[in-house]
Amino acid sequence: MRLYTLMPEKLKPYFYAELKDYRGNFSKGNLENAWNHLERAHILGQAYPWHHSYVHWKMLLFGIHIKSGKEILGQIPRLLVGGVKSFVGKIPVGNTGGANIPPLKPLPISDELLSIFKKSGIKNYGT
Repeated sequence: MRLYTLMPEKLKPYFYAELKDYRGNFSKGNLENAWNHLERAHILGQAYPWHHSYVHWKMLLFGIHIKSGKEILGQIPRLLVGGVKSFVGKIPVGNTGGANIPPLKPLPISDELLSIFKKSGIKNYGT
């Protein structure tokens, strides 16, 4: 069994750019765009325990900010289990991470994000 721990260096700039765009949109009150960037960060980081857990933490805080009981309750188990699932390589590829999607449901990945994986040297991700 392969254990996943560290995000590849070539993927990190894309992951952190999504978080930066999240913060910028959030601070301006553009909550829908902010959430979209969190979902993209989730897809990019979900195979790596720390990054995966960090995005779920930010999603939990987002849920608290918008006073969404569904999001808050949905993020708690994801926060507790998501990193473990990443560590052992058992993730639902493409899942956007929000409480509006079943936690184990794989989803298609946009061509743009697939291109990022390819540019980062990650082959066959999500296919």
